[in-house]
Amino acid sequence: MPEPTKKDEMSNGEKEQPVETEGKDPQPIEVLKPVQPEPVENGSKEPEPEAVVVGAKEQVESVNSEVKEEAPSPCSPPPPASVKEEAEPAVTEVTQPSEPVVTVITPPPPSPPPPPQPVVTVQVTPPPPDKDDDATTNTPSPPPPPEDANTVKKLSIELPNDSVHVSAMGRKDSVWSLGEGQAPEDLDKPVDTPPLSSLLIERPQGGSITVGGDISFVAKVEAQDLLRKPTIKWFKGKWMDLASKTGKHLQLKETFDRRTKIHTFEMHIIKAKDNYAGNYRCEVTYKDKFDSCSFDLEVKELEQSQSVDIRSAFKRSSEGHEDAGDLDFSGLLKHREPKQDETPEVDVWEILKLARPDQYEKIAFEYGITDLRGLLKRLKKTKKEEKKSEAFAKKLDPAYQVDKGGKIRLVVDLADPTVELKWYKNGQEIRPTPKFIFEQKGTQRIMVINNCGLNDDAAYSVAAGEEKCTTELFVKELPVKITKEIEAVKTTVNERIELECEVSEEGAQVKWCKNGVEVPTGPRSRYRVKSEGLKHWLIIDDASKEDSGTFSLMASGGTSEAKVQVELKPLKIIQDLQDMTVLLGQPLKMHCEIFPGNVAGRWYRNGQLIQSNDRINILQRAKNHRLEIVNSTIHDAGDYTFVPEGYSQSLCAKVHIVDPPRVHLDSLNFPDNTVTIVAGNKLRVEIPISGEPAPRVVWMKGERVILDSGQRMRAETFSDHTSLTIDIAEKEDTGNYKIVLQNEAGEAGASIKVKVVDIPDPPEVPLVTEVGGDWCSMTWEPPIYDGGSPILGYFIERKKKQSSRWMRLNFDLNKETTFEPKKMIEGVPYEVRVFAVNAIGVSKPSDPSKAFVPLAVTSEPTMLVVDDVTDTTVTMKWRPPDTIGAAGLDGYLVEYCIEGTDDWRVTNKELTEKTKYTITGLPPEAKILVRVRAINAAGASTPRTLQHSILVKEVIEPPKIRIPRHLKQTYTRKVGEAVNLVIPFMGKPRPKVSWLKEGQTVDPTQVTIRNTDCDSIIFIRKAERKHSGKYDMKVEVENHVDTAIVDIQIVDLPGPPQCVKIDEVWGGNVALDWTPPKDNGNAAITGYTIQKADKKTMEWYTCIEHYHRTCITITELVVGNEYFFRIYSENMVGLSEGATQTKDSALIVKEGMQLKNPEYIDHDFNEPPKFTQPLINTFAIAGYNATLNCSVRANPRPKVIWMKNKMAIIDDPRYRMFSNQGVCTLEIRKPSPYDGGMYSCKAINDLGDALVECKLEVKGGFTFSELMQRGVPLHLIDKYMSETKAVEQPEK
Repeated sequence: MPEPTKKDEMSNGEKEQPVETEGKDPQPIEVLKPVQPEPVENGSKEPEPEAVVVGAKEQVESVNSEVKEEAPSPCSPPPPASVKEEAEPAVTEVTQPSEPVVTVITPPPPSPPPPPQPVVTVQVTPPPPDKDDDATTNTPSPPPPPEDANTVKKLSIELPNDSVHVSAMGRKDSVWSLGEGQAPEDLDKPVDTPPLSSLLIERPQGGSITVGGDISFVAKVEAQDLLRKPTIKWFKGKWMDLASKTGKHLQLKETFDRRTKIHTFEMHIIKAKDNYAGNYRCEVTYKDKFDSCSFDLEVKELEQSQSVDIRSAFKRSSEGHEDAGDLDFSGLLKHREPKQDETPEVDVWEILKLARPDQYEKIAFEYGITDLRGLLKRLKKTKKEEKKSEAFAKKLDPAYQVDKGGKIRLVVDLADPTVELKWYKNGQEIRPTPKFIFEQKGTQRIMVINNCGLNDDAAYSVAAGEEKCTTELFVKELPVKITKEIEAVKTTVNERIELECEVSEEGAQVKWCKNGVEVPTGPRSRYRVKSEGLKHWLIIDDASKEDSGTFSLMASGGTSEAKVQVELKPLKIIQDLQDMTVLLGQPLKMHCEIFPGNVAGRWYRNGQLIQSNDRINILQRAKNHRLEIVNSTIHDAGDYTFVPEGYSQSLCAKVHIVDPPRVHLDSLNFPDNTVTIVAGNKLRVEIPISGEPAPRVVWMKGERVILDSGQRMRAETFSDHTSLTIDIAEKEDTGNYKIVLQNEAGEAGASIKVKVVDIPDPPEVPLVTEVGGDWCSMTWEPPIYDGGSPILGYFIERKKKQSSRWMRLNFDLNKETTFEPKKMIEGVPYEVRVFAVNAIGVSKPSDPSKAFVPLAVTSEPTMLVVDDVTDTTVTMKWRPPDTIGAAGLDGYLVEYCIEGTDDWRVTNKELTEKTKYTITGLPPEAKILVRVRAINAAGASTPRTLQHSILVKEVIEPPKIRIPRHLKQTYTRKVGEAVNLVIPFMGKPRPKVSWLKEGQTVDPTQVTIRNTDCDSIIFIRKAERKHSGKYDMKVEVENHVDTAIVDIQIVDLPGPPQCVKIDEVWGGNVALDWTPPKDNGNAAITGYTIQKADKKTMEWYTCIEHYHRTCITITELVVGNEYFFRIYSENMVGLSEGATQTKDSALIVKEGMQLKNPEYIDHDFNEPPKFTQPLINTFAIAGYNATLNCSVRANPRPKVIWMKNKMAIIDDPRYRMFSNQGVCTLEIRKPSPYDGGMYSCKAINDLGDALVECKLEVKGGFTFSELMQRGVPLHLIDKYMSETKAVEQPEK
C-alpha cells in the first residue's frame, strides 16, 4: 500500500484537484528540498539539507497548490515566497509534455551578515492552449531583464486574463495599497472578481519604445449583438483612469465600421517619457457583460556616453514645439552618480512584528516596502507557531491520503501513556468496530480504518486529556478505465444504432457525448442510455442524417470515441407529377409516389415554398405525397415542384387555371342596374369583369359600338374591369348600354341603364292663410318640372320686410306643401319663400309671398277666486295673464250666468284695468257662474271660468284670534322702552274688539289701542312699571266670541339689599349675611355682587360677582387690616344703582380664635309634586309635529300621566312622551284639526299630586270664504262646517 501523502489546500478552502498526466505515471524525481531549520537546543547542530524523493505528479500538485495559495487577487501585486538560506543554489526543473513547467530557483546567500531573508521566484508557464480554447488569451509578457545575485527576486505567475504583469510589479509608478490597516489573518480571504464575458475580439498588446517615441494600443469590440455602443475605460496601474489625463501626450480615439459592425478603440501615447512605463488595463462594459485586458509598456532610455556636458544638459528642451523653453533638468539628474546610502540598515521584519495592524501601511510607505502582502502572510505563519505539546510526543500529520478500498493507519505518540485517549470523526466519537480498529504499541496509539470509502473522507481528531490534535483524511477514488472501445457505425436513415462500451468498474459514472457536447437523455430525447454490469450502451431507435458525427464515452480514467455515419437511401420515383388544367374555383389535387416511403418533402410554386393553411392541405401517407387546394384561384397557376428532403432530385409539373368570362354587376350596388348622373357632370362607370385568359370587351348603345377613341364618350378595358366614360352628360345620353365579353372559355353579356337628371323648377308663390301671435300658416303648389327626379321636400325661408337677409326655417326637408313658421316677432311685417329639393339638388327660390304682420291675443287670466259674497253682490279677484304679447293688454271683461243656463251676461260695459271686480244687482240665494276675459288689439283671450257655482248669500265666519308666538309667553320690556304689539284675528262680518286690564277697562290715556278689520294694535310710547299686567282681548261676531290674554311685564333695576351685617370674624375670614332687596325691579333677583374696602384707603374691590345666596364667607383677608363690605343686588336689567354697606368693620386680628362648629339639621328634600313651568295654550299647524312642555319638581320621582279631554293617553302611536330632569314633553305627530282640545299633565308621588292644563288648537281648517274661493261645492262646505262645530262644542 502506498504511503499516505499530505495534501495542501487552496486559500479559499477548496481542495486541490489532482493534475492529470498522459500515459503512465512518471518516475520519481529527486529534488533537493531545503528544510526549515529547527531551533538549536543543547548545542545541537543545524540539520543538513535532505533529499526527498516524491512522485512527479505529487510534486507538481504540491507546487501548483503552493502557487495557487500564494496567487494574488486580480489587479494586485503577488507576494514573494521566502525560504531559508542554503549553502549552494539548487535548481530543479520538472517538465511534462502537457503540464505546467515549474522552475524553482534558490539564490546563494549574501556575504555580509546578518543574512537577509532570501526570496524564491516561482514561474509557472501554462501549457499551450488547445485549438478549442479562447483565441483572445493574453500573450505572455517578455521576460524581465537579468539581475545580479544580490537583488531581491519577485514572484510572477503567468495565467490567462491576469490583470497584473510581471514587468509592472516592483516599479515606482505602479501605485497600490491595501487600504486601512489589514490584519494578516484577513489576507487569505479570496477577492471577488467580476464575471468576465468575451467582448473584445482584438486585445491591445504590450510593447516597448524609447523615450520620446510614439506608440498606439488598439482594442476592437464586435457590435453584431449590441444595441448601443459599449463603454470602454483605459487605466494605468490599478485605479488611474486615463480619460482625465488626455492631452498632448495621451489621446483616445473611437471609430465604428458600419460594414463590419466593429467598434475600434485606440490609445495613442505621444513622445513617451520614462515614467510612462508600467502596467495598463483596458475594460469594456455593456449592460451585464464585462471584459478586460492588461498589457505592459516598457520605455527604454537612449544610450548616452558616460561623459555629461553640463551645458547640453541645461539646453532648452523640445525646441520649436509647444513645450519649448523648458529646462531639461531630468536629463541632468539621470546622469548623476548614484549617491551612496550611508544610513544604517533597519530590520523591517522586527518592526512589523512589534507593530499594530493599523500601522502596517505607514511602515510600508516609510521603508519603501512594495510586497507588504507577502510579508504579512509570512508574519501570520510565524505568529501561529505552535507550542510544544505536553500530552503528545508526536501528533498526527496535517493530512493523509488513501485510495478507495484501501487501509490507513493514524498514529500518535503520547508523552504520558496513562492519559485517556478518544478518537473523533467530524466531531463524533468513534467506537471500535470491524472498520475502526484501535491498537497500542508502547506509547503509540494507532487507529486503523479498513476498506476506506468516500464517506470516510472527513476530519479526524484525537483528544488526550485537554489537548487535541486534528488531521484530514482524503480518500482518492481510482480512475475508471475503458476496457472495450466503441466501434464505428455506418448505416442508413431510419435504422437502429447501438453503441456499446465496456469499463473497468461496475456502476461507474460515465458521460456520452456527441461532437464534444453531452448527449441529452431525458424522457423526450431521441437517445436512450442503458447499462448492465461493466457494459454501457447508447441507443438511437430511428436514426436520422443529423445523427452523423463523433460519439464518445468519457470516464474518469479515459475516453473512447467512434464515428457514426448515417446516409440516405437511394430515391426511386414510382409516380411523377402530372400537368393539369383546372377551372377557377374547382379543387386542385396533385399526387406523386416515391421510395423510400418515410421521406418528408417540400412543395414549391414558382420557386416559393408552399405552407399548409385552411385552403391548402399537404398530406403524406407512407410513399404517397399529396397537395390539395380546396378552391383554386388564378394565383394557383404556375410551376409546381416537390423536393424530397435530403435529396437533390425533384418532381415538377405545370398547372393552368382557366375561367369563363363574367360581368360582376352585383358589386356596383346600382338599383335596377341604373346609373343616375347629373347633367353637365362627368360620368365614369367601372364594371368588374373576370375571365382567364383576359376576355375581349365590346360596349354598345343600341346598335352603335362605342370605341375607345371617342371624344366625349369612350370605352376602356383593363385586366380586371371595363369602364364607360362620358365627359359632359346630356339628356340625350339617357338609355340602355350593352356589354359583350368573349374568351376561349365562353361568352357573357350584360346591360346597364344611364339616366341623366337635373334640379327642379322653383315652386309657385306661397300663400299665407292664417296669422297668429308668433306664427302663421302657409301653403304653395309644387314645381311644374321636377328635373327628372321625384321631389324629396321643400326648404322654407323668411325675412323681415325691411331686411334683405333670408333665414332658413327648416333644416330637415318638409315633405308637405304646407308649413307653419314660428318664433316671429309680433307687430313686425314678414315675407316667406319656398325652395324645391330633389335628389340632384335645390331649385331656385320661389317669388316672396305678400307681407303679413303676426299679432296674438293674450293668454287667459290666472287665479280667478271669490273674494267676498253678500246677499246681492259677489266680489271676484284674479291675476293678469301669463302671456300678454306685443299687442298689449287693454282691460278685462267680466261675465256671469245663472247656473243651469248658457246666457252669459257682461257685467262691465267698459273694460276694467283692475284685477278685482264686484258684481252687483244679483238675486239673493241665487247660484251663478263667473268668467273673465283679457282684451287687446288682437281680440279677446280664452275665458277663465270659475269651476264651481257661487251662492249669493252672506256668510258668517266665527272670530279667531291668532296670537303671535312671542306673545304666548310673558312679554318683557324695560322701563322707558316703547311697546307695540299687533294681534291679528279673523271673522265676518267685521268683528267687534274690546280690551280689559285686570278686569278693568284700559285707560286710553295710558295705552293706545287701534283696531282694524283683521288685527288690533296695543301701543305704549314710554313703558312704566304700572303698565305691567294681563290684558284680556275679546273678539265678537254676533253670538260668536273668541278671547286671548297678553301678559306684559315692565322691569326696572332692583333696589339694594337690606340689613347687611357681619356675622362672625375668625382668622382671615369674615361671614356676611343680608336680606333680599325690598324692590326687586319687577323681576327676579339673579345674583349679588360683594365688594370689600380697607378702612385705611376705602378703595373698593370686587370679591365675587353673580352670587346667588344671601350669606357668604370672605376668605384670604390680610391679618391686621380692618375691612368694610358692601353688596349690590342684580336682576335681568342689571346691578342696583346703590349698595348697602356694613355699619361695622371687621378687624382681622392675629390671635387665634376658637370657632364653634354650628349644628346643622338635615334638610328634608321630600316634597309633593309641584309644576315649576305650566303648560301654555298652543296653536299647531296641521301636518307639522307639535310639542307640549312643562316642568315638575318632586321627591321621590313622580309618575307622569298625559290626558286629552280628561282621558289618559295610553299606547297611542300618534303621541310620544318624554321626561328628562323633571322636564315633561308630549309630542303629537302630524296633528289634524281633530287633535285639538284640552291637554293636561298630572304628576303623582307618595306625598301628593299636581295637575296643569292647556288648550291646543290645530290650524289647517278652512273658512267658508276660503272654501268658496277654492270652488268647493256648497253641500261639501255645509258638511265640513257642521263637523267643525261638533268638534269645537265639547271643548267649550
